[in-house]
Amino acid sequence: MKNISLALNIVLLVAVGVLYFLFFSSRSGSGNSSGSQAGQSSLSVAYINSDSVLKHYEYIKASAEILEAKKKKVEQDYRNRAESLQGEITAYQRNMNNMTIGQVRTLEEDLARKQQNLQLFEQRITQELVNDQAKLNEELYKRVTAFLKKYGEEKGLQMVFKLDPGSDILYGQGALDITNEVIAGLNQEYRAEKEATKKN
Repeated sequence: MKNISLALNIVLLVAVGVLYFLFFSSRSGSGNSSGSQAGQSSLSVAYINSDSVLKHYEYIKASAEILEAKKKKVEQDYRNRAESLQGEITAYQRNMNNMTIGQVRTLEEDLARKQQNLQLFEQRITQELVNDQAKLNEELYKRVTAFLKKYGEEKGLQMVFKLDPGSDILYGQGALDITNEVIAGLNQEYRAEKEATKKN
């Protein structure tokens, strides 16, 4: 029981780390064709604070709630199975003196098989949670980069960086910070998507 909680907590810590260091960047336009052309000599860039995006993007909140609910459900399922097996082991230990050697052997084999099945179940649900988190990370990356591509084309940006304690950007002028606009745009798209899903 402690093993699955530890494993699931490690999975969630890794997932948070992956989200935390997720790199959101996109390029728009075809780049500089000639350094001497007007408007092509300067680079138009902006940045987003990825911590704020992760904190305020409604899609992430909703997805995290779903993952947390699933985590609690599988933890409870595992706990129930483990407690049931422990009950059978306790009953076996209490009654083994009243059993024949054949009955003891059969019951021990059955308990060993159930214990192995419980371990396999633990491995399977842990892997499922890892896979679910990986899918969320991939979907998050697709959504943010797709939005930044459109946003960059509209605003004439050639590059968008992420700013957080793990990035290589140590300073960004406030005028280049598009975090709030990006969060608002992402949430607007997500709400529209939810509304469209409700109508269908």
